[in-house]
Amino acid sequence: MDEMNVDLVLPDADQAPDEVSVPEQLQDLVIDSEDVGGFLNELAAFSAAAVSQAVGVDVLCGITLSRRRRTATVAGSTHEARLIDEVQQAYGDGPCLEAMRSHGTVHVPDTSTEERWSEYCSVIAERGHLSALCVPLELDEGATAALNFFAPQAHVYDDATIRNCELYASQAERSLRLAVRIGVKQQHAEDLQEAMHSRTVIDLASGIIMGQNRCTQDEAFQILKKASSTRNQKLRDVAESLVKSVANHAPVAHFEP
Repeated sequence: MDEMNVDLVLPDADQAPDEVSVPEQLQDLVIDSEDVGGFLNELAAFSAAAVSQAVGVDVLCGITLSRRRRTATVAGSTHEARLIDEVQQAYGDGPCLEAMRSHGTVHVPDTSTEERWSEYCSVIAERGHLSALCVPLELDEGATAALNFFAPQAHVYDDATIRNCELYASQAERSLRLAVRIGVKQQHAEDLQEAMHSRTVIDLASGIIMGQNRCTQDEAFQILKKASSTRNQKLRDVAESLVKSVANHAPVAHFEP
């Protein structure tokens, strides 16, 4: 089996094979993706094509990303690739999850005879995925991930291929690390915007109550909190309802102390 060239460029009808390097292409994927999920799917497709060309068989690539206080995100080069990783998540263990936990590459030469994670491996073997190679990606921001390559033949990945997949993963993880950082900052910005909107709605509602009851802002806020508790609704929802009733010229609920 030929050793994979980690500088491999996916074929493109409009460019020479070696015109753009892998890191540059990965960087373009980050730039062109709207969010982390979109980047993961693009990365999975890119990775599957690169490794398929290297090993000479059609390889599927799934990516699992785990971030702090979030459910795991699963992406794939195809629907089947995503399904394989989702099945593993359902079992709660498998080569991909082990690679993420141990921070080491996990190789399953033949899923039909694999004794580790036997149930999961039997399922994917029956679906025609006889080799698995799971390479962890070292990230930050409390995130971990793995590239998971599945092939339709047993013993597809030799030592040279595994080594080069690890080298490729070291390039891919830089781009994923950047995408995660951007995603975290976007989430922080969205959270801040949401918090500011909530604060604005609550302040407006407090102002309405101040006018109704000729009370201070602190007293109005306490009235709003009491209404929230009595109605078993979030404070923002109660405030929003009051503000909308005024904005729409509907009968205004009178909040009394």
